[in-house]
Amino acid sequence: MYHSKQPYLKPALRKIEPEYGNSFVLRNFTEKLTNQVPRWHYHPELELVYIEEGSGKRHIGNHLSCFSDGDLIMIGSNLPHMGFASRLNGENQEVVLQVDENCFGQGFLEMNETASIKKLFETSKLGLSFYGDTKREVGQRLKSMFQMAPFEKMIELIRIFHLLSQSREFEILDANGLSIVISGSDNHRIDTIYSYVRRHFTEPIALVDVAALVNMTEPSFCRFFKKATNKTFFQFLVEYRIMHASKLLSEKGDKTISMIADECGFQNISNFNRAFKKITGKSPSEYRNDLRRVLGGVAG
Repeated sequence: MYHSKQPYLKPALRKIEPEYGNSFVLRNFTEKLTNQVPRWHYHPELELVYIEEGSGKRHIGNHLSCFSDGDLIMIGSNLPHMGFASRLNGENQEVVLQVDENCFGQGFLEMNETASIKKLFETSKLGLSFYGDTKREVGQRLKSMFQMAPFEKMIELIRIFHLLSQSREFEILDANGLSIVISGSDNHRIDTIYSYVRRHFTEPIALVDVAALVNMTEPSFCRFFKKATNKTFFQFLVEYRIMHASKLLSEKGDKTISMIADECGFQNISNFNRAFKKITGKSPSEYRNDLRRVLGGVAG
């Protein structure tokens, strides 16, 4: 997990409109659709994302990390984020549920019986990743909702939130600390920069080229990016490369650490090892060996 203190980005507000007759949005995405990386955005609605056995990268608030065996993520109201799954295995899928926390009616969250759900909604503003039996059960419940009538869907949604509120199988991603400040030009710049890094992080990237993308001088760009993210551009670039490296280290295969370093844009193995340990607290080989022990030899 990689995150900085108190950054603020300027994401796009995404308008979410449920279909007629529904109080929330429930969608099912295939591998073909999830290859389209959504822009940096936020919305007032809570979001619950179930990724079945797929892998990808999390970019939620100021949190950057990877997952390799599916995920169940809960994103609180107005917490900026990007898309998640970059590869879905077999016939598996990504289910996305988006709901206004007030959809259950005025006063619902103020009842004694729903106090734990209210607390869940508040904690989700930090970003939550669920695992274990909770991930599997909630994932199956979300998938089964597609076959339910509207009233049964609403009851099942309350059950899901209650189940999540009682679970201890979760990780707080600590992705808070963002101020939502709307500026069309700044949002476009941030989105342009992030998109460029996603496409070119495996290659050498010159500051002058990135600054030119957003029509800024190098000094102006450096000030802008530091103000927007609370880190320098090259800090962000290194973190992004290390995030991708941790994903590669978790996958099956026989890639050497040197090959992974090269694939992530590091031209010097010593620099890669140093940066990886600084960000994760472990060397690449320690990171891979720990994963092998945890996964029982599944990671290669």
